[in-house]
Amino acid sequence: MEQIAVMSELSRRSTIYFTPDIHHAVRCKAESIGLSFSQVLNEAIRSAFSEDDEDLTAFEERASEATITLDELLEDLGAHDRL
Repeated sequence: MEQIAVMSELSRRSTIYFTPDIHHAVRCKAESIGLSFSQVLNEAIRSAFSEDDEDLTAFEERASEATITLDELLEDLGAHDRL
């Protein structure tokens, strides 16, 4: 995991409530990789948002592709012995 910059005065404090099992898992992860609880959460959130950006980019790139119905897809798969 990439090292995250030390929290600065640009950081914002928030109160977030976790279930005990999630809190324990994050705390253990932070200890095992030598990062703070906040750093682990910031990286996890960045990663999740990055994945969303990748998905949105893929959707935009494929927006002009032709679409088919589920029935058409199943028929095509059957015709090519893939179903």
